[in-house]
Amino acid sequence: MSTDGVEHTVRGWLSELGLEGLLDESTESHCGCSLQFEDRTLVVEADDCSGDLATSPACRHSVVEELATRDAEAIVVYSEGLKHRYDSAGTGFFGAAGRFVELLGDRDDVLARDVARDPIGAGTQLETRVDAIGDVALESGLLDAIAGVDTYADVFAPRVGLEIAYYYVDRSIDDSARLQDVRELETGSTARIYEREDRLPLYALDIVDLSLSPEERDLVVGGYEAIAEGWVEGDRAPSRAIEFVSDDPVDPKLTTVLEKHTEGYGILEDLFSDPAVTDVYVTSPVTNNPLRVELDGEAMETNVHLTERGAKALASRVRRTSGRAFSRAKPTIDATASLANGRGLRIAGVTDPVADGIGFAFREQSDDRFTIPGLVANGTMPAEVAGFLSTAIERNAATMIAGTRGSGKTTLLGTLLYEVTPETRTVVIEDTPELPVGPLQSVGRDVQALRTGTGDGPEISPADALRTALRLGDGALVVGEIRGDEAQVLYEAMRVGANANAVLGTIHGDGGDEVYERVVSDLNVEPSSFGATDLVVTVQAYGTEDGRSRRVARIEEVLGDGDEIWFEPLYELDGETAAATGRIDRGESRFVNEMAGPTEEYADVRAAIAERTERIERLAADGRLSPEEVASAYMDRG
Repeated sequence: MSTDGVEHTVRGWLSELGLEGLLDESTESHCGCSLQFEDRTLVVEADDCSGDLATSPACRHSVVEELATRDAEAIVVYSEGLKHRYDSAGTGFFGAAGRFVELLGDRDDVLARDVARDPIGAGTQLETRVDAIGDVALESGLLDAIAGVDTYADVFAPRVGLEIAYYYVDRSIDDSARLQDVRELETGSTARIYEREDRLPLYALDIVDLSLSPEERDLVVGGYEAIAEGWVEGDRAPSRAIEFVSDDPVDPKLTTVLEKHTEGYGILEDLFSDPAVTDVYVTSPVTNNPLRVELDGEAMETNVHLTERGAKALASRVRRTSGRAFSRAKPTIDATASLANGRGLRIAGVTDPVADGIGFAFREQSDDRFTIPGLVANGTMPAEVAGFLSTAIERNAATMIAGTRGSGKTTLLGTLLYEVTPETRTVVIEDTPELPVGPLQSVGRDVQALRTGTGDGPEISPADALRTALRLGDGALVVGEIRGDEAQVLYEAMRVGANANAVLGTIHGDGGDEVYERVVSDLNVEPSSFGATDLVVTVQAYGTEDGRSRRVARIEEVLGDGDEIWFEPLYELDGETAAATGRIDRGESRFVNEMAGPTEEYADVRAAIAERTERIERLAADGRLSPEEVASAYMDRG
């Protein structure tokens, strides 16, 4: 029996003797919480008490009496810089106690008080009553609520979050869950991965925010208010805000936590600090659905729930950083963002009226630090494949990079742009910036970016952007993703030779046949125009013992006359990596023959590919992988 249950029994004995008042002075008072309703949520500000509904009878007393006047769907308690959210189970339990107090009325003030303070202990005493009060206990649902409940811990497992944050963490773990992995994250948080029966694996975050002491949380909350009120602004605002509210030296941990929630993307900073997490999904309505992640290609449920305010705050930040509209009038958005750790994200969002509230898909953006030697070093392709691609791009190959979602198409495209010679002008067309324009310019490449179709005010269509690009200078032409009307303009330009240099783009598909079907059947490009394509490079994502990896799976040359088009593989998978099919060595590749200059023959191109392969292999072996190092090593090529 609980402590309050014992108290109720003792009170009964004292009542029989007429001495019940002996206990009233010490136990009658409520807690010092401030309670108010926000819609159907009861908000409890526990500034002067613990606010722990599992251990504090006084706090329970205040909450139950408030629920005697009005129903709630959730209870949120703010205490010592944390917020605790009690959803259906805990709120329903207190709601039953509140209905009992309401229906009991003024028939027994002592019993009403005891039920409010200790629903389990006092309610147990009512199970055998067959009078009117017993009927009230049954009608209110109190007896059903306490059935099989021995302690408050059986009922109350609140989700917890930092007061200034827009998330809650469910700390409960199913008894059948089996711990598979523990991952220490650079933000100071820890992720634990559990296998569960008949459910997705659980990606459980133990967030560094919740490890702070009450004093540390006060400093973070105070720093947050200093920034929100405008008392601290400008560069290094989080660290200066902590200094503003503290007399002690600044703890870097506190600065990191505050920065995450003021200048960063909150909980996303923790999730994407795991290098194996590639996607985070925010499913609407957010209060009903935990965040999900993809870790090395495997879908997992997390123990993190966003609040509605959190979803709105994310939407506001996406609008602010992208400069794009996102509202009922423009209920979809496609944008990019950069996290505090420099990791780039591609963002797709939906909201009312096309969705039940705000939802997002956050996906890791292609890494603009990769180079061809870097992809050789990390196993994406062998050196001989890299040597061929480098030579082909340098010699103006019209190349389509194909693959499924998340296969690494954009990463490979951005990497191949470093293979375009410095004297060649490159025009890049994208609706959402993902290609490494800035890094390319920083190593001496002449790259002009064109942004298309944001839907926000004046814009240029992809087809018009292509026409404009053809007038911006003779050079390489790059289309971030070929998926609409621009395909016809692009292929017509290739067919008539309007662009004499390299043409590159990405397209959804797995291999030459699927790309042909997509371009000709879906995008209405004439087969003869498609024949202007030289190469189709297919990339794949695949699972390994160490997680998910990506690879160049196949390189096909495009052959045909008129409307008859077919594909011949120059490189294809042999085991887990691509290898030469022998077609080039046997002198059978029409594309290699076409790469030869006026004074060259087929053998000269093969020699150039071999020389480029050796150079890339040396760079990879020496660890010279950065854009600056690769650009420097390429200065004397050709």
